[in-house]
Amino acid sequence: DLRYGENPHQQAAFYRDLHPAPGSLVTAEQLQGKELSYNNIADADAAWAAVKSFDSTACVIVKHANPCGVALGSTTLEAYGKAFKTDPTSAFGGIIAFNRPIDGATAEAVSKQFVEVLIAPDFSADALDIFKAKANVRVLKIALPPGGDSAWHQGRNSHDIKRVGSGILIQTADNLEIKREDLRVVTKKQPSPQQMEDLLFAWRVAKYVKSNAIIFCGGGMTLGVGAGQMSRVDSTRIAAIKAQNAGLTLQGSVVASDAFFPFADGLLAAAEAGTTFDAVETSD
Repeated sequence: DLRYGENPHQQAAFYRDLHPAPGSLVTAEQLQGKELSYNNIADADAAWAAVKSFDSTACVIVKHANPCGVALGSTTLEAYGKAFKTDPTSAFGGIIAFNRPIDGATAEAVSKQFVEVLIAPDFSADALDIFKAKANVRVLKIALPPGGDSAWHQGRNSHDIKRVGSGILIQTADNLEIKREDLRVVTKKQPSPQQMEDLLFAWRVAKYVKSNAIIFCGGGMTLGVGAGQMSRVDSTRIAAIKAQNAGLTLQGSVVASDAFFPFADGLLAAAEAGTTFDAVETSD
């Protein structure tokens, strides 16, 4: 049983599968902090699902169910710094997830901001000592899944379930992995190898952002995230505004959309913001 649900007047409980997938959120060990709330659990699952989808060292910051900063780095400290830079305002009070153990230097940087939940496969003794000074921070340790071809081995749900009026919608989970060979360049201009890597990165991030989703990326980090708008062009404009507010340039960036552009306005808005246009589409 949880203290309450999404709002204080709602009751809530947290159930787990009888045989949970290795590396999934319900296998977490809480090392310190306050009791997890309904919203904490939902956002923590979103952050953990996103960060463990990357093979390289990554950091994902989630706020209100959407990633507000995602980045790769040679170290957890670098990945965190880049992810935080995307949208420092939204990162306040967010959920931060890493797919590598946290060391003291990273813990020191993270502890400078207000964070609700911190997730990683492990924590050094120095890192845990630093977080002890922030006793309310919920620190979760989750072992990464062992690998393998099945969604179960990758710690993913096999099905998604959504409640509707007097019924339930069930579908197989979106566990499709898009690789370089699945992409097709449909313009004369060809993306550079770095741009192609950024496009694959942007596409992966888009999967975890609520539709309509527009993701500007460059150099292995998100530069602007537009989420949950009824109009795709509005998501594009919001992403560009957020990049501008964070002091980030979109010149030479790439952009990913979670569905097709029905009109040229969204593409024009992205071009005006500075993205580089080599048109790439997935094979499906």
